[in-house]
Amino acid sequence: MAALYIAAGAGHFIVTRAYVRIVPDYLPAHRELVLISGVAEIAGGIGLLIPPTRRPAAWGIILLLIAVFPANLWMAQHPDRFPNIPTWILWLRLPLQLPLIWWAYQYARPTRPLLGRPYDPQSI
Repeated sequence: MAALYIAAGAGHFIVTRAYVRIVPDYLPAHRELVLISGVAEIAGGIGLLIPPTRRPAAWGIILLLIAVFPANLWMAQHPDRFPNIPTWILWLRLPLQLPLIWWAYQYARPTRPLLGRPYDPQSI
């Protein structure tokens, strides 16, 4: 999961213009929002790798996924702006946010039975 968010965050800096295109028109400072969200993704991914910061990083990723949902919705509502992406994929991305949030939540919980780690109050 950490690698996914570090790579996704790096993408914000590698193909910034592509990400700027998906920021809804009603939001200001498109480029800045893309760069900030890229930093947040990278920080969240790195935070997952460090046991004392794992839980706060996971909560940050959950908040980030909620915050970027409007961009995914914007894309689905304006498929004409993204002719290289099939419309069905734009709509499929919306419900896929839920498993990503669930996955991050597995790292955010005090107990992580799905990850095979016992509860350790020191890790909070």
